[in-house]
Amino acid sequence: MLLEHTLQAELGERALNRAQVLGADYADIRIVHRQYETVGTKDGKPDGLSRDESLGFGVRVLVDGSWGFASSSKVTEAEIERVAELAVVIAKASRTNQRERVGLGKPGKVVGTYVTPVLEDPFRVPVEEKLATLLAAEAEMRAVPGVRSTNGTIGCQREHKLYLSTEGSRIEQTLIETGCGIEALAVGDTEIQTRSYPNSFGRQQVTQGYEMVRAVNLPANARRIAEEAVALLSADQCPSKVTTLILDPTQLALQVHESIGHAIELDRVFGYEAAFAGTSFLNPGMRDTFTYGSDIVNVTADATLPGGLGTFGWDDEGTPAQRVPIIEQGQFKGFLSCRETASKLGMESAGMARADGWNRIPMVRMTNVSLEPGTWTFDQMVKDTEDGIYMMTNRSWSIDDKRLNFQFGCQIAWEIKDGELGRLLRNPTYTGITPQFWAGCDAIADRDHWQIWGTPNCGKGQPLQVAHVGHGASPARFRNVQVGVLS
Repeated sequence: MLLEHTLQAELGERALNRAQVLGADYADIRIVHRQYETVGTKDGKPDGLSRDESLGFGVRVLVDGSWGFASSSKVTEAEIERVAELAVVIAKASRTNQRERVGLGKPGKVVGTYVTPVLEDPFRVPVEEKLATLLAAEAEMRAVPGVRSTNGTIGCQREHKLYLSTEGSRIEQTLIETGCGIEALAVGDTEIQTRSYPNSFGRQQVTQGYEMVRAVNLPANARRIAEEAVALLSADQCPSKVTTLILDPTQLALQVHESIGHAIELDRVFGYEAAFAGTSFLNPGMRDTFTYGSDIVNVTADATLPGGLGTFGWDDEGTPAQRVPIIEQGQFKGFLSCRETASKLGMESAGMARADGWNRIPMVRMTNVSLEPGTWTFDQMVKDTEDGIYMMTNRSWSIDDKRLNFQFGCQIAWEIKDGELGRLLRNPTYTGITPQFWAGCDAIADRDHWQIWGTPNCGKGQPLQVAHVGHGASPARFRNVQVGVLS
């Protein structure tokens, strides 16, 4: 493996040299080897084993302030040089339609390695053991009367990245991810209800080894999930009213993702994403002047958090992982940025340039954008609530292209009356406007309740890139929120 990486580095240097000879002012190359494995079960039977592997490289160049990018899956000397030449040709063609010159700010040279710390390599765990875990969980769910269908999945990914630039950087990283999840579907005469664990939309996923699957313990939580799905069939409908809302960490993680994480991406602020993903209600002048939420709302973007899907050693431009303040005591402090976008504001990159594989160009993506913990316990929060609703686990979401008006649906909820959790509620939803919603946050649970959650399906860019990002959260309370379907 060491010899292979040494050869790749030599090829990478050839690409950079060739690009410079042809007129590139700057060039970088990423050689990426990615491996996947996913094991699935459905209705008490194995439902698939998927293994995939890809290897390729992408060359990015700047010529007179215009980008060029080209890539290939053939990592050979001749192909490396051909692709480097093509990237320069594209940059020169782009220059003819240049609106403004791209700047990268202060040059930086980094040499280093990073490997995700794991206790147990997920690729070394036998498929038979993974299937046994999923089937045991399914057996627990299927034992509950009223459950019509069940499924489960365990997946892992390993990505080795070699990055070199004409500024002298040489970085090797190996990032390892593991995820798992189960789901129960219950069917009644007029209702279909779903419950999932530990998160919705497939699974919870983190940068850890197989120890994550063992800690989540799918079989031990399966029966509860199934029983809740069945109970929802006969539960009362979530009422429509303005009330106090408490969100569990899984739903709050998505709330942070949609109403904060995307809004603070600096390329969206500059309009680069307007055609596909939208823009933002924020603008550069709102730093240090805009009140994003109440004075207990503190949000950070931290690429150094253990276990986060947005955790790494360096981003895909060679900028070191770092912890960046986004909101401090309710005040908006900073954007997510790459070298290009940061330089437009006279700043240094916050290290958020990330690419979905070797055939995509890096762009601004979230790292681990987290709501920092508060001082409450969950029980204190409920006891202090006279009338409200507690919602768990996302079911659906919708938000406008400026990240202002949103509506979320959750899988399950409970009414809160006189400081106690009461009747079960089905089909819970809530809606709001981003600054007003976060201004209503008056309680956040403490570090003991805080956990990092993975979002492995964040889409952005044309052509589409899917990023793996993280969000830390603990339960939080919001006042004066519209819940239920508006009449």
